[in-house]
Amino acid sequence: MAVYTEVDDDELEAFLATYDIGELRSYKGIAEGVENSNFLLHTTAGTYLLTLYEKRVAPEDLPFFLGLMNHVASKGIACPVPIRDRKGEMLGTLAGRPAAIVSFLEGLSVRKPQPKHCAELGAGLARFHLAGADFPLRRANALTVSGWRPLFEASRARADEVSRGLAAELADELSALEASWPHDLPQGVIHADLFPDNVFFIGEHLSGVIDFYFACNDTLAYDLAICLNAWCFEHDGSFNITKARALTQAYNHVRPLDAAELAALPLLARGSAMRFLLTRLYDWLHHPPGALVKPKNPLEYLKRLRFHRSLSSPAAYGLD
Repeated sequence: MAVYTEVDDDELEAFLATYDIGELRSYKGIAEGVENSNFLLHTTAGTYLLTLYEKRVAPEDLPFFLGLMNHVASKGIACPVPIRDRKGEMLGTLAGRPAAIVSFLEGLSVRKPQPKHCAELGAGLARFHLAGADFPLRRANALTVSGWRPLFEASRARADEVSRGLAAELADELSALEASWPHDLPQGVIHADLFPDNVFFIGEHLSGVIDFYFACNDTLAYDLAICLNAWCFEHDGSFNITKARALTQAYNHVRPLDAAELAALPLLARGSAMRFLLTRLYDWLHHPPGALVKPKNPLEYLKRLRFHRSLSSPAAYGLD
């Protein structure tokens, strides 16, 4: 369960007294999220989510995250909406941690996405990019190409413990990505973490997106590349072009990709695979005994990186 900071009844009730969300009926810690402590609140006014932000989330980034949620929600994007306290603030302090309350989002994530889910995601991602176009705050992406080498160097000496030859392969790939990474593609606010567990559906229809805590300013098509990796590979490692076609064509229908974005998509997908491979590799090698969250296998993303490296055209993703 993702509760790292415990909250006692008295301090919770004192915190909630600063909001107009009714009286507390019950609350419980919930498993969603691996970065923060989350509690489901049931009050006389409805259901809400309380988040206590732990050490891996920088407090100075919270106005960006909460402001972005509020901004895109005002443009029609279904996502949790921050609740303001009686002073008009979206952020408070509880149990010594920065804390916020957001609206409860209906729906469920899907364990085995189908092409229809991927199409809904593609259209939803494009709408999110359009909605964020005039968001005034900015946040640099610490996990883009400029941040990959420090991550790699932190794991390089032990990388071959995971797979023989991994350090050399990653060194070569990283050099290639640094040399060819595009910096002149359309930019904007990206979600940067739209994995299936961060997207809710009611039936086959997208009901909302959650977990904005990696959102930042970066290349818009890179966000689409992240989704290709997260949604379009099967459990056996094979690439599902039917899902990819549904995802990319639905995105392209709402926000048409220009020629440079299309041409760069295989490279962006390689970069996306590298980003998640490196963070997983670091967590795998630096996993503290007794930690609550089990690290994910980095080699899944090595296979995906190799797949994208073999491509020369966006046609492999269902785009011509």
